[in-house]
Amino acid sequence: MRAMQKTRRSWALAAGALLLAAPLSSCGFDNATEREYTPAAGANNRDASVDVLNAVIVSADEGSGTFVATFVNNDVSEDGTIEAMTPGVDTAQIADFSPITVDPGGHVYLGAEGEEGVAVEGEFGAGAMVPITFELSGGQVVQLTVPVVSNCHEFEGLDGTGGECEIAEPEGEH
Repeated sequence: MRAMQKTRRSWALAAGALLLAAPLSSCGFDNATEREYTPAAGANNRDASVDVLNAVIVSADEGSGTFVATFVNNDVSEDGTIEAMTPGVDTAQIADFSPITVDPGGHVYLGAEGEEGVAVEGEFGAGAMVPITFELSGGQVVQLTVPVVSNCHEFEGLDGTGGECEIAEPEGEH
């Protein structure tokens, strides 16, 4: 009888250990595998009521480019407005910016047909990073470091300056 109780206890302990093993052997909490990730060339920010997604400056020529991004309003009852965009460096300027209104629960894709991007000028070219501060309705502020990409491939034609896609051929074997 004693041996049988010992065997039951061993099985109970083993079963309990197996049940606890899965949650305790995982990687923990708030790891990269548990966070939202959108693979894209651009920068993303989801901290405010309006998300800024896949933000890039498309540049066909050194010193000028077009800011394109998708703005998504997470508020389903009120408009979200991007009231201002300000580069965080003296080497970039945004001359003409008109506020962008995003319908409740909607989105605006700058760069889509009928939705022009925002012209940016300054001392930058493809490969640079430009910090930009977005002022949203309700006093929210979003800061994002935006990559400058060439006017090629998926971004071809998005730079309003109309420059051609120019990519240097790699040296060596072809």
